[in-house]
Amino acid sequence: MSDARTKAVLLIAHGSRRDEANQDLVKLAAMLRERCEFMVVEYAYLELAEPAIPEGAARCVQAGAAEVLMLPYFLSAGVHVQNDLEEFRNEFRQLYPQTRFRLCAHLGLHPLMLEIVLDRLNEPVDESSQ
Repeated sequence: MSDARTKAVLLIAHGSRRDEANQDLVKLAAMLRERCEFMVVEYAYLELAEPAIPEGAARCVQAGAAEVLMLPYFLSAGVHVQNDLEEFRNEFRQLYPQTRFRLCAHLGLHPLMLEIVLDRLNEPVDESSQ
C-alpha cells in the first residue's frame, strides 16, 4: 500500500460548455494542492471540456504516482459514475499495470452534505436575479 507521497488524486467532473462551470473543478484542485496531502492533484472531465479523463490519468502516471485515487465530483451515482468511470478505471489498470487505480465514492449523500445544504439555505438570496 502506498502512502500520500506516492498517491495522486484525479478529480473528475462531467464537464460543461460553460467555462465558468468548469472552473469550479480547477479551483477545487488548486485548493486540494495547497493542502499538500498528495504528491499530485489533477482534474479531468468526462465530456464537453478538457482535459479528458485519459489525459488526467496519464499526467498522474507521468508524475510517478504509484496509486491514483479517482474521485467523481458528482452528486448522484448515475450511469457515468456506475459504468463510465468504472470502465475508465479498468482501462487504466490495463494501460498502466504498474499503477494502482482506485475509484472513490462520488460525493452523494455524505453526512457533511446536509451541512453544506444548510449553509447554502442560510446565505443571503440575491433577489435581483429573480
